[in-house]
Amino acid sequence: MMFLRRVSLRRCITPATTPRSLPSLTARLSSTSPSLSNPSPQTHLQQPRITTRQLRVPRASRIPSFSGRHYSSIIEAPEFKMAPVTDPNTLSNYQDVVTQHTTVDVALDFDKSCVHGNATLKLKVVKDIDEVVLDTSYLDISKVLVNGSEAQWKLVDRMEPYGSALKISTKGQAGSSIDVTIHYSTTDKCTALQWMDPAQTSNKKYPYMFSQCQAIHARSLLPCQDTPGVKSTFDISIRSPYTVVASGLPRGAEEFAAGTLAYKFHQSIPIPSYLFAVASGDIAAASVGPRSMVYSGPEELLKCKQELEGDVEKFIEIAEKLIYPYPWTTYNVLILPPSFPYGGMENPNITFATPTIISGDKSNVDVIAHELAHSWSGNLVSNASWEHFWLNEGWTTYIERRIQAALHGPQYFDFSAIIGWKAFKESVELLGADHEFTKMVVDLKGQDPDEAFSSIPYEKGFNFLYYIDKLIGREKWDTFIPHYFKTFHQKSLSSYDFKDCLLNFFASDAATSEKLATINWDEKFYSPGLTTPTPEFDATLVDVCYALKDCWANMAAESFSPSPSDIEGWSSGQIVVFLEAITDLPSPLSKEQVEKMRTCYGFLDSENAEILSRFLTVGLKARDEVMYKKASEALGLWGRMKFVRPLFRLLNECDRELAVETFRRNETFYHPICREAVRRDLKL
Repeated sequence: MMFLRRVSLRRCITPATTPRSLPSLTARLSSTSPSLSNPSPQTHLQQPRITTRQLRVPRASRIPSFSGRHYSSIIEAPEFKMAPVTDPNTLSNYQDVVTQHTTVDVALDFDKSCVHGNATLKLKVVKDIDEVVLDTSYLDISKVLVNGSEAQWKLVDRMEPYGSALKISTKGQAGSSIDVTIHYSTTDKCTALQWMDPAQTSNKKYPYMFSQCQAIHARSLLPCQDTPGVKSTFDISIRSPYTVVASGLPRGAEEFAAGTLAYKFHQSIPIPSYLFAVASGDIAAASVGPRSMVYSGPEELLKCKQELEGDVEKFIEIAEKLIYPYPWTTYNVLILPPSFPYGGMENPNITFATPTIISGDKSNVDVIAHELAHSWSGNLVSNASWEHFWLNEGWTTYIERRIQAALHGPQYFDFSAIIGWKAFKESVELLGADHEFTKMVVDLKGQDPDEAFSSIPYEKGFNFLYYIDKLIGREKWDTFIPHYFKTFHQKSLSSYDFKDCLLNFFASDAATSEKLATINWDEKFYSPGLTTPTPEFDATLVDVCYALKDCWANMAAESFSPSPSDIEGWSSGQIVVFLEAITDLPSPLSKEQVEKMRTCYGFLDSENAEILSRFLTVGLKARDEVMYKKASEALGLWGRMKFVRPLFRLLNECDRELAVETFRRNETFYHPICREAVRRDLKL
């Protein structure tokens, strides 16, 4: 998952940079239409076909089918004895019986905002059992079959925050297999699905839905063993009146009922339940690389294609050199509607991403590097429980920064790490230096894993890995990286497994083993707060941001005269650091200074939401009335809570009447989670 403080290192267009000219719409259509995945003469920008029921007739050809061998199937994993781990956040008896394959056959009901159908779990019995226990949350169960025959079952009373255990009576001997089929429907309390009205989408024509299962929300979408310690292959069939994408390779679509198709997907690499994903709506697709597609609303498709084309493949190739060949066949990105309130999610084969990464100048494309890195770290090699979440996000953040360094140079690795260290320290200060959630390995007994989410597993995990990198040397560390991912290929591991794997790998290297022996593992894993010494990074790219901030803060005393050359060649991340430093000043800038900054640097004209939102914050803090209207306009374009909530709070301080009017005007546009959060912020 993309942590919300992440900023891009891609160079952005500033007034000192000449923007590239764009061809006409006709030329763009002509040049890109061969790559669009709809061979029909009708383009995605034309009016969709409507049935007599006023439902869109989806086109199966929009979503290409893929076949071929996963690279994952030929990885030879070294033998390794795994440490036993118990996941406290599941109610299932997954240590007695394990899901090996899941078949999902469901229909999407947009009128009732629910999913109904059945899920079949092929289970391997590890120990003799007399019942199968699955995770569920707010599901209506109608029937359960075991090996094709109806079985006795019961839903245990709900236990917050984990839901209701589904207990199915069946006997099984160790070594045998059981097929369990559950007929069910989701309810209006489902926490995994978000249903959007047409008003919440970009063209405001059709409804939309998407899933978000991490960390323990899959159990509200389908009965399962909802733990990252269990991985299953999948066959997925989803019936919908609109185009469907899901976390597997598309296998085409078949006619079903009038106005609907049954979309088929297959996932041959075992994945944990939290990576099961589905989205459906007015979705079109275009190629952005030899093994990558971008999916979005039809009107945004060309812009999304131009933004991502070519870059995704570069990221993949760099990661492949660091680890081993990309194992999932395709890497695709779904750009969700503008009311999507989150940052991104690394679902296999189809990353879900915020539309704010599409800035028009490629300045935010680097954020895809994080989600791509999850293809190895998290998706292929997973934490055994959410208590070891740092293994997912610490490794992913490390790989992301190695990708950035390969593209932009080593200074960008350090720049991103410095920003991450700042976020890490802020999280520790917010929670308290002795808080359980500031540990690298946390105790989540009785806890909702979502409550522990912060920058800490990302940055504390990254800094621990970087510490080992520096301790033993980059050359030796880089020999361990592919070994680690091969050893735990398609497995779920604990922090203890990581430790043993590292020490065993260098056991015959006396010098390296001696260095590793200096690590206090208990302190690293279990001590709260800032247990890693402040690392030394090249601060060149950060120092210039703070130096420019000082110039603006002392403008009168230093007779500072701003110029577009001040930020010439800066990355969007550097601009964000500069603007955040300005907002952190003890006294805000004057309105005159804000106007000078606007005319000199052109921030108000930026299509980059990361930059524009920060500059609007600077203007609102300066009580610049010109910026009030601009902030109100921006709040009608963004639904991401990272931007929306802080701006509403500031606008409310400046002009409550305008803030309330802006909210009322856009109320139906915002996602329900965002809508309720802003209501609370505005005390409505």
